[in-house]
Amino acid sequence: MKKFGLIVVGIVAGIVALVNLGSLLGLALSALLVFAGMHFYLKGGSTVTKILWIAVGIIGLLTAIANVPGFFGILAIVGLWYVVRKWKQLPLVISTQANSPSADPFTNFEKQWQELNK
Repeated sequence: MKKFGLIVVGIVAGIVALVNLGSLLGLALSALLVFAGMHFYLKGGSTVTKILWIAVGIIGLLTAIANVPGFFGILAIVGLWYVVRKWKQLPLVISTQANSPSADPFTNFEKQWQELNK
């Protein structure tokens, strides 16, 4: 029964993601406009160029608000990712190299220093 539920959720999420591809593209373009507006605003020299880039950023924000179905597409992609992970029964592992003892540069340095002093 659990596999059947995963199949149904996967199919529905896949359909929702495919239906919202246009909105996802519009959302990506509006995010690009916001990013460009912020980037060039910070690098802008004169007041006129800064006002121009603020206007570009506001236009990007307004188009992002208009592409609300794109957010549903993002949620559907996340749902698909969850279904695939559950289907393959892969655990969600978030590992950082800083937590492992072998990644500590000082312990590696000490080991190498002891080898050189032998």
